[in-house]
Amino acid sequence: MTSVTVDQKVTGYNVRHALCLARASELAYEKNEQTIEDTAQKWGFGRVRHHHTTFQPPFPLEDTQAYTLGGDGMIITAFRGTEPTNLRDWLTDATTPPWPGPAGKGFIHYGFGEALDSIWQQVRAAIDEFRDNGQTVWFTGHSLGGALAMLAGARLHFEEPYVTADGIYTFGQPRTCDRLLTKEFNAAFGDRMYRFVNNNDIVPQLPPEPPFQHVSALRYIDSKGAIHHTMPVISGLLDRAKGLTADVLAPASDGIRDHFMHAYVNAMEKNQK
Repeated sequence: MTSVTVDQKVTGYNVRHALCLARASELAYEKNEQTIEDTAQKWGFGRVRHHHTTFQPPFPLEDTQAYTLGGDGMIITAFRGTEPTNLRDWLTDATTPPWPGPAGKGFIHYGFGEALDSIWQQVRAAIDEFRDNGQTVWFTGHSLGGALAMLAGARLHFEEPYVTADGIYTFGQPRTCDRLLTKEFNAAFGDRMYRFVNNNDIVPQLPPEPPFQHVSALRYIDSKGAIHHTMPVISGLLDRAKGLTADVLAPASDGIRDHFMHAYVNAMEKNQK
């Protein structure tokens, strides 16, 4: 894991901070808690709390994991993702009931609601413990972790408005909620939410529309690694056409390759130059 000191005074959007949060999302996959703590120290964060919960069958996920870093000027919670093939089965399952959105605003996918709810009190306790100097609060995550990061920000904002997320950066995030919550979220987080999608990444295409929608603030990474604030019409159409020519859930397909977290980190690194 590459070491980098995080600018804990940053506000708003910049690509350097996107790289830092991409690396934080990548670190969420680390199984060794000591490695996470050692890396946090190198990044300038002296406090770490690990969050973990397990599920019993028939819930399709085995567990939910995240960690929270506390620094002098910033708090970061990074949620761990899961494999695309594991996501596919339950994101496309039409039999699961909807889960009420934060503060009763709209609805979200049942699996996301269950996963976040199981770990939320741990995350909130860590934020309360670390926020002793007005630190800014940031959520990040890849894949499933991106969905949980977005919903964590929504839950904090709509249910506990005296503490709000200063920024949310997600990578390869699936669709999370219905049109009502999307509208409410976009109005609240128009300049604080950044959703990165790498080229043909298949996971942001799940679960299907129209029941589930994406929030705005797209940052689209094209096939050359350049970041755009919107998906260019021509290249976007070409990406979709390309995806149709292969099994999008095959290990060697573009849809899977573009979803890997290291692909997002590499893209962020290219855009530093």
